[in-house]
Amino acid sequence: MAPGLVIRAPAKLNLSLAVLARRPDGFHEIESLMVPVTLHDTLRVRRRDDGAITLAVRYAGRLASADGRGLARDVPVDDSNLVVRAARALRDRAGMAAGLDIELVKEIPSGAGLGGGSSDAAAVLLAAARAWGLDWSRDDLAALGAGIGSDVPWFFTAAAAVVRGRGECVTPVAGVPPLAAVIACPATGLSTAAVYAACTPDATRRGDAERLAATLAAGDLPAAMPLMHNALETPARRLCGDVDRLLTALARAGAVAPRLTGSGSACFAVCRTAAEARGIAARLAAERSAGRAAWPGVFAVRLALPGAAACRDALPAEDWSLESRAVVG
Repeated sequence: MAPGLVIRAPAKLNLSLAVLARRPDGFHEIESLMVPVTLHDTLRVRRRDDGAITLAVRYAGRLASADGRGLARDVPVDDSNLVVRAARALRDRAGMAAGLDIELVKEIPSGAGLGGGSSDAAAVLLAAARAWGLDWSRDDLAALGAGIGSDVPWFFTAAAAVVRGRGECVTPVAGVPPLAAVIACPATGLSTAAVYAACTPDATRRGDAERLAATLAAGDLPAAMPLMHNALETPARRLCGDVDRLLTALARAGAVAPRLTGSGSACFAVCRTAAEARGIAARLAAERSAGRAAWPGVFAVRLALPGAAACRDALPAEDWSLESRAVVG
């Protein structure tokens, strides 16, 4: 039996997200400071010789707990899943006759703006290239990934980066520290297309992502807070009452300048310490247990950790089921 590969695919946060204009191709021109976080999915990939590509999905972590099942939204296993589409695209482009068995262990909530689908697609591109013995560079894989999803190229950077265009133009930035953060996710998801359609572009935000990165690198978190904005937050709050209530709950729990990530519905707050993030998460959980709100997904994480990004490590696995082989970085 062919050896397998195990790879970690992280969630992301948009510390800033400006929507600058609507493009002639129908997409929006964005500028965003994106960072990986320690919340992640895990993919196990093994080559098969009959050309078939199979996907099995199971849930772990918060998504597998009794009160987190509302976040375990249906994840398709056919060609509508970005993982399958990515593997097929690479196989077809490379002219491969081989196939893949893929197991996806989901811990990142879907439909939350955390980039789980794009991260999984990027991870499977790297793992498939290795499983099939393809001599493709990360740049080659990222270029292929751009046709699969706008966020996919960023997941090959392994670091914080300013993302422009519709997401395909990625410029890594140095010095963003491994700050703590709390992420909270309501049971209600949001349509990315609907949120963007309700957004008003604002070109005056151009350059904010670079200014935010430089301010964080200088260690001035209070000055960085006003630069953490998301142009999609206002339409998301209008479209989903849970987003409005969650941002209010985060502030009530002690979060400073909580924000939406991506097109939602997950929200986050950057914290000064891991203890502060855990405290905010605990207070949100206490609200849930007291019946005041329903936030099935609350995660205390770190951001911009070396080795946290998808596609940094793919590990040979002698045993497909060895969970310990998924621990990298």
